Amino acid sequence: MKYLLLVLVLGLACHTTDGPAPFTPADDAAIRAVMAAQEAAWDRADIDGFMQGYADTVCFLSPRGRTCGRAEVTANYKRSYPDASAMGDLTFGVGEVVPAGAGHAWMTGIWSLTRNSDTLSGAFSLLWVKQAEGWRIVRDHTY
Repeated sequence: MKYLLLVLVLGLACHTTDGPAPFTPADDAAIRAVMAAQEAAWDRADIDGFMQGYADTVCFLSPRGRTCGRAEVTANYKRSYPDASAMGDLTFGVGEVVPAGAGHAWMTGIWSLTRNSDTLSGAFSLLWVKQAEGWRIVRDHTY
């Protein structure tokens, strides 16, 4: 009986209830800060800086198709937006950021791209993951 009690006590002492940290207002703010940094990078015509908000394993889905991998998504952006005038002024309107499981969040919103020749706009939904370097986008559905 003493051994059973000892095993039980040791088991409880070793058991931890530490799981993934709950989604907090600080997480929401951190995600929104990444979006603000992306907006600023885009407006300086810095696609590499813009891409810092994406995980290496990102998959991007748009009416043009599906592209996976940060290097591939970066190459697509550089082909589609070769210079500052093509990039224009980007504005995000975040609709919501909601937790989506341990270390994940879902964001929806709208975007607008104003250039000298035209203005484009659409919507997005982003799946975020919390990584060692911070919150990063792993799925981007932009239309």
